[in-house]
Amino acid sequence: MIVKKIKKLIEENRQYHKEQLLLLQELDWANTYHDSIRGKEWLESLSLNIGRWAGNYAFFYVLNRVLTDCKPKTIIEFGLGESSKFISAYLDNYLTESSHLVIEQNIVWKENFTKNFKLSQNTEVKICNVVSKQVHGQETHGYEGINEIVDNTYDLYLVDGPIGSKRYSRYDIVEFAKAFTSQDNFIIIIDDYNRKGEQETVSDLLSILKEKNIEVQATAYKGSKSLIVIATEKYKYLSSL
Repeated sequence: MIVKKIKKLIEENRQYHKEQLLLLQELDWANTYHDSIRGKEWLESLSLNIGRWAGNYAFFYVLNRVLTDCKPKTIIEFGLGESSKFISAYLDNYLTESSHLVIEQNIVWKENFTKNFKLSQNTEVKICNVVSKQVHGQETHGYEGINEIVDNTYDLYLVDGPIGSKRYSRYDIVEFAKAFTSQDNFIIIIDDYNRKGEQETVSDLLSILKEKNIEVQATAYKGSKSLIVIATEKYKYLSSL
């Protein structure tokens, strides 16, 4: 009985220290993020709700670097939210010739969001209902008819929607990857990589890319939660942000 209690206390202590380490990493990312936007008044003044359901500081630091350094011409984002504001600000002030397509599942959320924030004229939001799909015998959420809406490839894929699933979460990106060729250059950012469902999706995604002989660098960035960046050889330096 005593041994079990001791083992439980040791495990709880390990978990506590792990959580504290992640919080310290998040604080470090917060400082790094704020340093990275210094001098960009249109970002410094942008009202963002960072963390919780939205991306954390690690996410927004990486996104800032990708938009600044890589200057993607075509951007697709799954899930309307704080990162949509961030990208929209870039389109109005820095990436004025780029386009941004947002796939959102909830029309009420879209209406409320756009009442409170004016998106760039280069941002388009399309509503796509979420349905249940089967992946490897597991039930997951996916966008209905997404392949009919998205009929080309993009420079930047930002995957933070639809609502997460326990297994093979946000799997639509794998279906898109089946159309990729070795001539394509792209960056894929997947949020919530600390969760099992997203990890399973990334595993399948990397397998598809390998089968198609598309060389990529995959790098996880950890804070209060994690994201992963998957980039072709052209953008391999994104593995060292």
